[in-house]
Amino acid sequence: MVKVGEVVEHAAAVGAGPVNALDHALRKALEKFYPQLREVKLLDYKVRVLSADRGTESKVRVLIESGDHKDKWGTVGVSENIMEASWQALADSIEYKLLAKDE
Repeated sequence: MVKVGEVVEHAAAVGAGPVNALDHALRKALEKFYPQLREVKLLDYKVRVLSADRGTESKVRVLIESGDHKDKWGTVGVSENIMEASWQALADSIEYKLLAKDE
């Protein structure tokens, strides 16, 4: 669920894994409010385990490269939870697109 203004939008999606499904659901919820998000593609997704000596308590860093028809940008999420880190990076990627000034 995401909130846009006073509207709460609930979306679900399937994908090739949980992060891909999260990406699809987020776009599905937001594209009706922000049609320019249809141009955005997730180009690369990388996960790196930080301080691996902590085992499953280790933090992960998610690096996402996104792009549209003219630009590319990267975002990062960090958390002990891979889905949370992925959410941070995906949300920042979308926010970057929405705040970027067209030249």
